[in-house]
Amino acid sequence: MNSRTTRANILLLLTAMIWGAAFVAQRVGMDHMGPLTFNAVRFALGAAALLPLIAFLNTKRTVAPPPFSTLLKGGVLMGLALFLGAWLQQFGLCYTTAGKAGFITGLYVVFVPLIGIFLGQRYGTGTWAGAGLAIAGMYLLSVTESFSMDKGDTLVLMSAFFWGIHVLLVGRLTRGLKTVDAVRLAAIQFATCSLISFAGAAATEDITLAGLRAGAIPILYGGLMSVGVAYTLQVVAQRDARPAPAAIILSLEAVFAALTGWLMLGEILTTQAVIGCALMLCGMIWSQARP
Repeated sequence: MNSRTTRANILLLLTAMIWGAAFVAQRVGMDHMGPLTFNAVRFALGAAALLPLIAFLNTKRTVAPPPFSTLLKGGVLMGLALFLGAWLQQFGLCYTTAGKAGFITGLYVVFVPLIGIFLGQRYGTGTWAGAGLAIAGMYLLSVTESFSMDKGDTLVLMSAFFWGIHVLLVGRLTRGLKTVDAVRLAAIQFATCSLISFAGAAATEDITLAGLRAGAIPILYGGLMSVGVAYTLQVVAQRDARPAPAAIILSLEAVFAALTGWLMLGEILTTQAVIGCALMLCGMIWSQARP
């Protein structure tokens, strides 16, 4: 493993830690505002936070940048996938716990190879075995005695599909980009997600200054750390990381989500749920380590 790959893996682990803790911030934020409002503000903060970094990196540029139209198209496409994943996840957090949402969201590492099949990619038995373990774990974690999933868990599961699409887009669209252009791409996707969220919030939610002030701390964490820092680390790191190890490392956000949900919100998982989480984590890792 070369130094660039090692650095990329460290950045991805830091990303997973920040994202895991962000589930708590997102859960608390729902006490003060709607999900679209929360996402609109936090992604706007994330985009704004990158502007000084982009200006600084531009002063160090030694090669001509790619056409802005190319970055714009890629950033908007990534932003659409980001919006769908973030909106469904945030909406789901209104009805489920941070810990459960973290593990269900982690299923995107199983969706990545499954989506890849429709792109002409082929996978071995390890992928399917891992997917089977993950599905069994999700059953234990989320399915009730009436053989149905709660509304929140269903919404978060839907979001995991779009997170899988987002990971594939990031890996493809950042390949070969210089750091400054990868950061520019990240800023465009954040701005796209924020604008769509603002439009949805204006049409369906009450946006109040009182709610924004009350939820200032979770918004700041969600905007500056989860979006501005973590998503940018993902975009930068995935240029040098191998896809399977990257997905495994990022899947650890589920573990960090459960830990922070327990430490900060007092969330408790039943024995059955813990077994389900363990099966899901094993399935996520297996599907990527032994595809």
